[in-house]
Amino acid sequence: MSAAGPDTPPSTAAPASAAVTRLKLTNFRNYAELDLSLDARPVCLFGANGSGKTNLVEAVSFLGPGRGLRAAGADAVRRHMAEGPADIWAVYAEALTRDGPVSLATGADPADPARRRTRLEGAAATQSELARLFPMMWLTPREDRLWAGPRADRLRFFDRLVLAGEPHHGQTAIAYEKAMRQRQRLLDQWAETGRIDPDWVHALEREMASAGTALAAARLDALVRLQGEIDERPETRFPKADLGLEGTLEAWLAEGLNASEAEDRFLDALAGSRRRDSAAGRSLTGPHRTELTARHRAKDQLAADCSTGEQKALLLGLALAQCAALARARGAAPVLILDEACAHLDAARREGLAAAILEVGTQAWLTGVERQLFEPFGAQAQYVEVENGRAGAVS
Repeated sequence: MSAAGPDTPPSTAAPASAAVTRLKLTNFRNYAELDLSLDARPVCLFGANGSGKTNLVEAVSFLGPGRGLRAAGADAVRRHMAEGPADIWAVYAEALTRDGPVSLATGADPADPARRRTRLEGAAATQSELARLFPMMWLTPREDRLWAGPRADRLRFFDRLVLAGEPHHGQTAIAYEKAMRQRQRLLDQWAETGRIDPDWVHALEREMASAGTALAAARLDALVRLQGEIDERPETRFPKADLGLEGTLEAWLAEGLNASEAEDRFLDALAGSRRRDSAAGRSLTGPHRTELTARHRAKDQLAADCSTGEQKALLLGLALAQCAALARARGAAPVLILDEACAHLDAARREGLAAAILEVGTQAWLTGVERQLFEPFGAQAQYVEVENGRAGAVS
């Protein structure tokens, strides 16, 4: 079955994409050893439940910034055997990036196996470097009900989309959260002792205001680009969404305040909310409270009120649109991991998914129980069969 159909636009040259061309695993989850040679085409992994498909794409996710698609610690991914856990584990990859071919490696620190270290071309790599060179996005089954779940999950999902296009977004978020935690400790001590260091709390609020404004600005910029991509793309099997960000800082910036003005206003708001935040035991205003909203455009219906299948289709549509927006803006598409994305899609939507992935030119990693789920890719993808911690390419 061909990927051509109503979802396939006129043929255009696909942009260069980040891609894994070789993947080696050592003592990772249920893999004792693995060495896969690949090219830049999409990678379709198939095999029985529990065979190790998600473990393999989790290893790929470790090559990008962050803690991977399961947010697992270094200890959790060590291979466990009858005689006990392996001493060390490692993921090594050769990859194509916007700067050319590179080698990436991550694994247990031999001096402290509970810690993970990452190397780029043999040297220590920062999270921002990984985000710039090897941008990555993923969707897993846990996101299937994202629209009906907690607000924080939607914001975390959207921040991953932002990070794929703004390499410093992750470090900015870390700086904001660190300052917020430290400020809250001071406010808690204030409630207990009646004393507070005004200079110290002001310095932390200044850090929150600076980092928080940068977070909100990056989100708003990403939202505008993403919505523009959604609006301009032709109708496909994946419904269009109307997106919004409901947050204080985002609203100020959208109203026309520049970054300096928004930062100053947020700083004043933090100073004015000290007693309230002290009583609540948490910061009640700021970009950590932002809500991502989405409506099914054709139905004019909140995403949370759509059927499970429609919610999943909306989510896939957003991920694909963000890949396309980044390919357009940066000249390269990020790696896209779709764990069990085809499991509950009908044949028409599977065709649409394949068509959209091939149009963008992203190296997507897809998992499924049966190879036939990926038939719409035809020869334009590479197929890997996974069985009990072993994996090999098949024609």
